[in-house]
Amino acid sequence: MRTDLLHEAVLALLSRNLLYLFVLPLWLLKGKAPFKREIARRVRIAPETLPYDERVLEWLRTTSQRPRVLCTASDVLLAEPIARHLGLFEEVMASDGRTNLGGSAKAAMLVERFGTRGFDYAGNTLVDMKVWAHAATAIVVNAPGRLARAASKVTQLAGHLARTPPTLRAWIKALRLHQWLKNLLIFVPLLTAHRFLDPAAITQAAGAFLAFGLCASGTYILNDLLDLSADRVHPRKRLRPFASGAIPIKYGLLAIPLMMLASVAVALAINPVFLLALLGYCIMTLGYSFRLKRIIMVDVVMLAALYTVRIIAGAMAIDQTLSFWLLAFSMFIFLSLALLKRYTELEGLRTSGKQKAVGRGYATADLPLLQSLGAAAGYISVLVLALYINSEESVALYSRPQMLWLLCPLLLYWISRAWIIAHRNQMHDDPVVFAATDRVSQVIGLLVVVVALAAL
Repeated sequence: MRTDLLHEAVLALLSRNLLYLFVLPLWLLKGKAPFKREIARRVRIAPETLPYDERVLEWLRTTSQRPRVLCTASDVLLAEPIARHLGLFEEVMASDGRTNLGGSAKAAMLVERFGTRGFDYAGNTLVDMKVWAHAATAIVVNAPGRLARAASKVTQLAGHLARTPPTLRAWIKALRLHQWLKNLLIFVPLLTAHRFLDPAAITQAAGAFLAFGLCASGTYILNDLLDLSADRVHPRKRLRPFASGAIPIKYGLLAIPLMMLASVAVALAINPVFLLALLGYCIMTLGYSFRLKRIIMVDVVMLAALYTVRIIAGAMAIDQTLSFWLLAFSMFIFLSLALLKRYTELEGLRTSGKQKAVGRGYATADLPLLQSLGAAAGYISVLVLALYINSEESVALYSRPQMLWLLCPLLLYWISRAWIIAHRNQMHDDPVVFAATDRVSQVIGLLVVVVALAAL
């Protein structure tokens, strides 16, 4: 497989209940085999969704002169369903809760079963050297050349299926750099307070943008790792780097703390208050990833809140008082976008013949209701904007506030059009990406800027 089954199982367990994080060390104290059995008893990993290495499967299909044995250090409770699904093995040898079948133990069992030099062995780690020392031939899979050279010194090297390292494109996709567009909301308080010519404020806002981007990338990776099973049954999300196996899980687990530490370092350089906002955002995101995204309607409210927190953090970064009107507008418009995101996902499932969203709590029967709620929230945001135009705050900031009325039809048109596109199942999974790449949305955004400048 283009993944690690133990890592998969641990993440599947934690996605069910984060409190298992405190139990895992206690299980590990019992030994590796009991540790794997405790996890395997509590999780089910769908074999049909796992990312297999087709090169290895093809090699197995053409290898018939000897019995094919799935010999793995993974627990037998997880290994046997995979063997049954693939239908390529006559026998399964795996850890059983008492013996961890890795390294020397695996070598001893294979020698006992087939004799020294009586079997070929395919492996991918340094510990497999103990097995290759007794094998007739070695097949090195998804490993660097130095391991293949080492294996060739203890037995005949029958093949080396070289590892394809994660590409820059895969990492860009995993870090979701395009999602950093959402963090442009940090600059909204800078613009609405008309401080866009203040060099110090611009610098602080730019630092806040970077801090949120690093933090968001770390949480996106975490979310992807916890959503592996759900992503693999999604028509598009199954191609994500971790779900597809393009990037090993262990790299993701290493990237998360690095991104978070870099984010905190940047936030400290801005000011302590902004750091609190960033930590609040991080806690909300973790809550969403581990639990809240599975609770119907709570998930969309939380998504809207995460958008709004970016605006709040932007104000804290430049030490600007928050506007009631801005907060009210952002909450409603982002609730509409969050509902639009869920509606689009459900519409895609309905088109593919599925009835329920895995790990979300929604069913395709909810589509009409989500459409009504989302459109209503979008229109309420326009009402908030209209009330703001006639407020004292608007008069104080703009010399021609009546020009801002032109924003209302522009926003009404954009919201209505977005929902019609989603209704026709032509919307991107993420409305923010749609807004950034859609030509009509770009023109409307330009018109909004022109209107705001004219009102100044």
